[in-house]
Amino acid sequence: MNPIRKVLISASLVGCTLVGGAIGASLVGTAQAADDTTSTTAPAAPAAGAPGAPGNPDGMPPRGGAQFDPSKGGHVGPNGVKEELLTGDTAEKVKAAALAAVPGGTIQRVENDAEGSPYEAHMTKADGSQVTVKVDSNFKSTSVEDGPR
Repeated sequence: MNPIRKVLISASLVGCTLVGGAIGASLVGTAQAADDTTSTTAPAAPAAGAPGAPGNPDGMPPRGGAQFDPSKGGHVGPNGVKEELLTGDTAEKVKAAALAAVPGGTIQRVENDAEGSPYEAHMTKADGSQVTVKVDSNFKSTSVEDGPR
């Protein structure tokens, strides 16, 4: 093989290696930038819906990266059933059953239940503790569960 050809092939290989490395470094840098969660600011208060956040009585963590607001329902149970807030006459009947079960309590929200009972009411008792009142399809309280889920 002639020396000029050897130099050209070697230079081509070195050039391809450099270009490939630059492309790889660029892709890795882009991926790192997308995953970079480093912050130089002071930590903020827990986001709405995060465990320990004000207004998050269930202590349920946010799902899917979005901020979860438990006051709007939306919890999905292990069976795949999504809890939805109740409205109208059904909501009023569930509230009445829950208040009868926990006199002096405050209703946070009423919704269908993803874990077995047709309905549930999330409440704060007069002493400040939190409970979930399960309500059957006849709008009778079936149980009062202490604490968040």
